[in-house]
Amino acid sequence: MVLATKRPWHLWVIGIIATIWNAGGAYDYTMTQTRNMDYLSMGAERAGVPVEVMLDYYTNFPAWADALWAFGVWGALAGSLLLLFRSRFAFHAFVVALLGLAGTTVYTLSEDLPAELSTPTMWLFSAAIWISIILLAWYSRRMTAAGVLRSAQAG
Repeated sequence: MVLATKRPWHLWVIGIIATIWNAGGAYDYTMTQTRNMDYLSMGAERAGVPVEVMLDYYTNFPAWADALWAFGVWGALAGSLLLLFRSRFAFHAFVVALLGLAGTTVYTLSEDLPAELSTPTMWLFSAAIWISIILLAWYSRRMTAAGVLRSAQAG
């Protein structure tokens, strides 16, 4: 007989916050990929740059960078939802997100990022994304080891 480990209160808190945070990333990705001009204009206005600068930058992403960005965004959202479902596969999803994030970071650092977009705020936000995904991967690994996250067959 397998005893189910009780779901700790912090799993709900972290899972819900992570889902909201990563849903924001998924929304940003979707609006950028669909070239939603209202969304891009709003972001450009907040950044104090012409919308053409943002549009040009994102339009010129190579396919591999777009793919890695997708893995990062959707992996993070999947991992967050899998935390809420108590699945041990949350860790794997966060690893996919980290690989995608690493790839997009390499692209950002190796390409000519427009000076208007290379702001301290942008780099601090990138650091916050890195920190959040690393901590979520660590947390999901700890919860798996504690028996809180489990495979679907475990009940």
